Amino acid sequence: MCGIVGAVAARPVQEILLEGLRRLEYRGYDSAGVALQTDAGIQRCRRTGKVQALSDALQAEPLMGTTGIAHTRWATHGVPNEANAHPHMSADQLAVVHNGIIENFEELKDQLQNDGYVFSSDTDTEVIAHLLARELNTTSSLHTAVANIIGKLEGAYALGVIEKTDPSQLVTARKGSPLVIGVGIGENFIASDQLALLQVTDRFMFLEDGDVATLTASDITVTDISGNKAQREISQFEHGVSSADKGEFKHYMLKETYEQPEVIKACLEGRVSDDKLLEQCFGVKAGEIFDQVKQVQIIACGTSFHAGLIAKYWIEDLVGIPCMVEVASEYRYRPVVIPEGTLFLTISQSGETADTLAALREVQSRVLASLVICNVPGSTLVRESDLALMTNAGPEIGVASTKAFTTQLVALMLTTLALGRRNGLTAERESAIIAALKKLPQQVLHALEMDSDIEKMAQSFAEKQHSLFLGRGTLYPVAKEGALKLKEISYIHAESYPAGELKHGPLALVDKEMPVVAVAPQNDMLDKLKANLQEVRARGGELFVFAGSDKVQSEEGIYVLNMPECEEIMQPVLYTIPLQLLSYHVAILKGTDVDQPRNLAKSVTVE
Repeated sequence: MCGIVGAVAARPVQEILLEGLRRLEYRGYDSAGVALQTDAGIQRCRRTGKVQALSDALQAEPLMGTTGIAHTRWATHGVPNEANAHPHMSADQLAVVHNGIIENFEELKDQLQNDGYVFSSDTDTEVIAHLLARELNTTSSLHTAVANIIGKLEGAYALGVIEKTDPSQLVTARKGSPLVIGVGIGENFIASDQLALLQVTDRFMFLEDGDVATLTASDITVTDISGNKAQREISQFEHGVSSADKGEFKHYMLKETYEQPEVIKACLEGRVSDDKLLEQCFGVKAGEIFDQVKQVQIIACGTSFHAGLIAKYWIEDLVGIPCMVEVASEYRYRPVVIPEGTLFLTISQSGETADTLAALREVQSRVLASLVICNVPGSTLVRESDLALMTNAGPEIGVASTKAFTTQLVALMLTTLALGRRNGLTAERESAIIAALKKLPQQVLHALEMDSDIEKMAQSFAEKQHSLFLGRGTLYPVAKEGALKLKEISYIHAESYPAGELKHGPLALVDKEMPVVAVAPQNDMLDKLKANLQEVRARGGELFVFAGSDKVQSEEGIYVLNMPECEEIMQPVLYTIPLQLLSYHVAILKGTDVDQPRNLAKSVTVE
């Protein structure tokens, strides 16, 4: 969640750095700091709390310089305090800002302490500063020093470095964590996000993993992972400054549905390396807490509750420990038994959901620890939980949740991996799941390409008053989410059932006036699901099937859309996309208010 800003220019950059940090406040942080090249060498100012505290300190004692780096920190190693705030320095020689997690920092720290380097923080980042200082004993080039040491870093990183002997340069590098270069006129910049730099430039260069770049006011030099000079394309930022702008889309909901490939990437950035989870992304005490977890209690409401239901399948399958899921508004009002070693996991887009927050406060003192999956840094649930994992979905304006749901699922899978590696989940299996997660953005993009076919399918729902959604296994909660979306924004009464429950009541409702939607991926439940679908067809029901196999074919009364291929473990994420599009297009045909459906609020902050 950390935020980086850097600048090298012919004008003072203190205010540019501060404004960049303000624009990154949405990422969440607990401290902030800057370091600038001044006439007196590299000078630094750091403060805990908000960027405003740092700004106040710099107003009192400004740092005058034309090259500098700045940072907002979300604690992963070491508690939130000024000593652990970035930038970190090695003596007065150089300063470093870092976004990411260095997994092997303890081993590197031992080596550096044996070489006489003294550490003043508990962070993994200070290791980078001292590694660079040691490397500069054998090379006079900061660019070369950075290129040489990044091969020793295991994990994820985005770096900004300044060094006192050359105040005219800033060196940066990235692997697995977000970083862009802002290209100006007679000045250049780095940041974790384009939005941080839109006050100074709208042209950006994106580095590839393993790249190292040196910026001066007039030039940018890039080398790739092999040390060869590389050219990286410069592109112009063409979107509105605010992500709360519909842009080319008619509604926020459609815009946010189409943002899902990018926000899934953002949810993974800095949390996974090439083949494994970087579990420090959950917080400072994550490892210690996860070691003691014996079961998980998930509490959520609405769409977040459906994400929790899917996570139950994952946790009990891949981790092998009990996982209970309950609606917050029920859980908070009944006597509950909390077994020893319970991780209390809350899920909330806003972090302010009243019932979920009340449930956490009710049991906080009786559980092992609390973890929140949330989209809003600084929200109450984030502040009051022991651990937090941000979904990084960006602002979600539409009341009906889309990208918040799919990024919650990604975050819940990362949670499952953290618990699983302590309960028999092999490194090979973890690597395979990480690979499947990394494929998701492209697969979701392919699912979005079905939009026009889904729009045609929606016409069959426009005059209907009721609908039924079916799924099995992890796709049953997906069916529940699809039914919720349809009823939320089109006002069509929609219910969901496990397909195996048809004989236990829902078949009585099936006729030609009740369209039945089924999610039917290729898995070991498909043959059973096909038999359930035939039960619907035999009663004259119309079927609309999203299928992952040619075993399900279109015929009279059965309309099949074939889904992109997807690893089975990721099917709940992928199969959510067409249901979102279906509900959207039905709502358009019904003429309802898509983004602000009647009687509903985005954040439910009251009972």
